[in-house]
Amino acid sequence: MLDSDGGLGRSEAAAVTLLLIEDDPGDAVLVEEMASDAMIEFAITWARSLDEARTRLGESLPDCIVLDLNLPDAHGLDALGAVQRYAAGVPVIVMTGLAEEQAGLTAVAEGAQDYLVKGVVDAELLTRSVRYAIERKRAEQAAAALRASEQRSRENARLERGLLPVPLLRSESVDVVTRYRTGRAGGLLGGDFFDVVESGDGTVHVLIGDVCGHGADEAALGVGLRIAWRTLVLGGVDAETAMSTLEQVLVAERPRSHVFATATSVVLAPDRRSIEVVRAGHPGILLRTPSDVQWLEVPGGPALGLRRQSGTWRKTTLEVDERTALVLFTDGLFEARVDEQDRLGEEGLLAYARSLGSACSGEKFVDSLIAHVETLAAPHDGLSDDVAVLHVQWATEEGRA
Repeated sequence: MLDSDGGLGRSEAAAVTLLLIEDDPGDAVLVEEMASDAMIEFAITWARSLDEARTRLGESLPDCIVLDLNLPDAHGLDALGAVQRYAAGVPVIVMTGLAEEQAGLTAVAEGAQDYLVKGVVDAELLTRSVRYAIERKRAEQAAAALRASEQRSRENARLERGLLPVPLLRSESVDVVTRYRTGRAGGLLGGDFFDVVESGDGTVHVLIGDVCGHGADEAALGVGLRIAWRTLVLGGVDAETAMSTLEQVLVAERPRSHVFATATSVVLAPDRRSIEVVRAGHPGILLRTPSDVQWLEVPGGPALGLRRQSGTWRKTTLEVDERTALVLFTDGLFEARVDEQDRLGEEGLLAYARSLGSACSGEKFVDSLIAHVETLAAPHDGLSDDVAVLHVQWATEEGRA
């Protein structure tokens, strides 16, 4: 009844494949006979020892394994543990003698899906046990995947709270709109980060930045940089010194030596007449005036983590009308593809921003920008990078009313 390659004479097209690890030929034949009378069709491969089973498992994984706990080269839970290592994810049914039922219960407690007692098993019980083992294993794997997904969701939520803070505003003198969209790189947030802090004297400090890459490491580094910046601002550190300190934090905390970050900080004077900009390799910003939208890209230093010699980032001071809105963003906003070869680009983003005019609110302006970019990117697998956008504007008396 045994074929030349260790099979027990079942069809290759069988619905369920079993690996029987059993050193007793008589017991192996009994299992084959029960399988022939079972309600489902089996294809059984016989391994006479744990070592032979390892070879079989290296060739292909079965739907289920039936394991005798007393083998020439392994015994009891040691045999079960070895099989679980060789065939991770495959359900295992253990077989015991009449006097060893407790061993079967112990094996189930250690991860086997079921146990059968030699001498009392029949075709119906074999069928039920195999079906049960396969479904139970699937349920275990689904539950494990769900737990992992929930864990990732909790981790993402913690990262999101760090990356997407509530602006620290002490008055109603400034209106802030913030938005964040994750790119197609995955469920984890990337390294885009931003923050807004209003000092006691009414000065408003704004930061936006982008750690290169995607994933938990980059997101965690972005959180660290943002919190460090907020601490420096609350401590009264000026924008240029804060940027130098952020680079020291990045170099100390980055997971790999080639990781860098871009950043732009803006300080809005409380008299509403000027802004100070410090730029470290980051894209420009949009200035929304009552009559136009302009692209502003002041002279700046290199991205954080790329300097080869010590130095400082210089601030640029600009006079502005109090009705001017500042729109800061990460490069994902203009790097979306518009066709197979081209991206939207800075000029394309500016052109669309100008088409929106100056009359719409900050929320409508930002949401329209992002919706436009997402629409362009949709036919090309969506956003290729995360997008963070801040819209900051002095509140008018009319707006506060």
